Amino acid sequence: MTWSAPQLERRPEPVIADERAMVQGWLDWHRDTLLHKCAGLTAEQLKRASTEPSNLTLLGLVRHMADVERSWFRRRVAGEDVDGIYIGPGNDDGDFDDVAGADAEADFATFRAEVAACDAAVAGRSLDDTFVHPRSQKEISVRWVYLHMIEEYARHNGHADLIRERIDGVTGD
Repeated sequence: MTWSAPQLERRPEPVIADERAMVQGWLDWHRDTLLHKCAGLTAEQLKRASTEPSNLTLLGLVRHMADVERSWFRRRVAGEDVDGIYIGPGNDDGDFDDVAGADAEADFATFRAEVAACDAAVAGRSLDDTFVHPRSQKEISVRWVYLHMIEEYARHNGHADLIRERIDGVTGD
């Protein structure tokens, strides 16, 4: 039996909530949207590039966002000493470059596990908490990270729409 990305019921975005619930709700909605764009596709379809010579694929986007989540929430906000999942020294684009031999089902499980780990890592943090970015040495708030992540997902979900339409003609809402 061929594995396909599971169907997903997206959690509704919040329309009335306090600030923390609002940013968490919108982040969750965008996380769900990325997986929703992949639903029903086989591993091979998820690995199909948008258009040559680009290496942009739906599976690459899922892998990329797992690494981005880890980098911002666990490494920077929570200060955890964890390596990249797909990227690392000498392989800055492994999330996108190494999809040909990737296990899509395992990568989806990794994404879900990373999202849960990231949520747990910042659950007790105030949006006003700050950290110093290791490269820029700028002080950044947890609020900024949430807003940046929403923006990151929104941009990539637009890419996902175009890739999905190219694969099977499905357009998203």
